[in-house]
Amino acid sequence: MNPSTVSLGQPRGLAADVNSLNGLKTQAGKDQKGALKEAAKQFEALFMRELLKSMREATMKSGLMESEAGNLGGDLLDDQYASQMTGLPGGLSVMIERQLSQQMSPGAITADAGKTPAVNNLKTPSPSQSTLDRVGAASGRQQQFVAKLGAAAQEVAAEVGIPAGYMLGQAGHETGWGRSEIKQADGSNSFNVFGIKAGKGWKGKVAEVTTTEYVNGQPQKMKAQFRAYDNYQDAFRDYARLISESPRYAKVMDNLHSAQSFASGLQRAGYATDPQYATKLSRAINTALNLQRAQA
Repeated sequence: MNPSTVSLGQPRGLAADVNSLNGLKTQAGKDQKGALKEAAKQFEALFMRELLKSMREATMKSGLMESEAGNLGGDLLDDQYASQMTGLPGGLSVMIERQLSQQMSPGAITADAGKTPAVNNLKTPSPSQSTLDRVGAASGRQQQFVAKLGAAAQEVAAEVGIPAGYMLGQAGHETGWGRSEIKQADGSNSFNVFGIKAGKGWKGKVAEVTTTEYVNGQPQKMKAQFRAYDNYQDAFRDYARLISESPRYAKVMDNLHSAQSFASGLQRAGYATDPQYATKLSRAINTALNLQRAQA
């Protein structure tokens, strides 16, 4: 499946799509005003899509009638509405374009007679260009992460029943999509992509790192020991065993029908101390699910 088929349904594509991002970069080298306007529309579309998705999650999902096909249909409907609401006169894209224009260097938009400066040659890089680069880097990193760990997640999903996308999303959230995987003392990978700590009953290898814990709602840095594995398959399997067999997470297994319910169940069971954990996790899971569909 082409990634563009699960984005906004707009002919121009989304900036979060790497192909569309490269297209915007090319356009920026030829027509900076046009590229800036297009980038502003892209960001407005992303915002509107996330707004609609949040509204749907908060008001329309009961969990009783949900299915993968239904969720995909809802996502596509949100995309279509976001497309229709993007670029309207006086809309958010106008404000974004104005703000970006004000922050750009004086010569970034107005070129000398018959000559348009390339983005990479500007003395002060355009904020729109740097933002596009960050969006593209984040999108590419997420795609690579899901592709890299997809087989391990699918294998364990078939054994235990926890959707692969849920596990990939949680692994992505816990590691910053691979940027901050837990390392052992010698610098080798612990393969612990779920942030599972090494309690008294753990007999395997451990990795001690500094982590952030929330005490009375306030973040604090502290040392903690985490489980270490020989490979990602072992990490996924240990995580699935913990969630499916521990009485602490028994109710979580009753909420596999909805990413939001699954994430909320993990937070209620005390999987993490971050008070916003469920919100952040459900967003990461939805990202992983969309990437899985795109890569199918």
